[in-house]
Amino acid sequence: MKIKIIKNKKEYNSASVFLSSVGFSLVEIIVYIALASMLLLVVSGFSISILDFNNKNKVVSEVEYQGLQTMQIITQYIRNADNITSPSQESSSDNSLTLEMLSGLSTPVVFTLNGGKIYINEAGGGDIVINNSRVQITNLLFQNLSRTSTPGTIRVSFTLTYLNPVSKAELSYSKNFYASASLR
Repeated sequence: MKIKIIKNKKEYNSASVFLSSVGFSLVEIIVYIALASMLLLVVSGFSISILDFNNKNKVVSEVEYQGLQTMQIITQYIRNADNITSPSQESSSDNSLTLEMLSGLSTPVVFTLNGGKIYINEAGGGDIVINNSRVQITNLLFQNLSRTSTPGTIRVSFTLTYLNPVSKAELSYSKNFYASASLR
């Protein structure tokens, strides 16, 4: 590397112009910071949207899972029952279901709704909750669709809602479930 010795003012001015053009000006720095800030803002917004979508997906999955599991438990008991005690054919519908089970199984089996939860009671042995605490069940209805001289058919319907204690929009979800099952 060769060092140049400045001998006069003209050489000094050309050297200072060369040195000052090496760095960034204040305007360039402000433009770069503004561009970086906008990029960071876009990436942050996109990340928040992904997290919100993930939360909504978890809520929908929880409601779907709990609804299907609850419906499967109820319809399996109906299929394994020997007789429908309540609701009778005359009353047609009720918010509780009482089944007489086949010999050798706990009888009677009663399904009831209390405080947003469905309870099952087998032969008076105590109530057991069949859905978890993250969801609430409403509008439980058992309809006896049986005709005279038939084994018996029950239609089950309920609304399942995700409990949203913080009232966030992405955590609000509700779904209606319907199924029918016949005695075997």
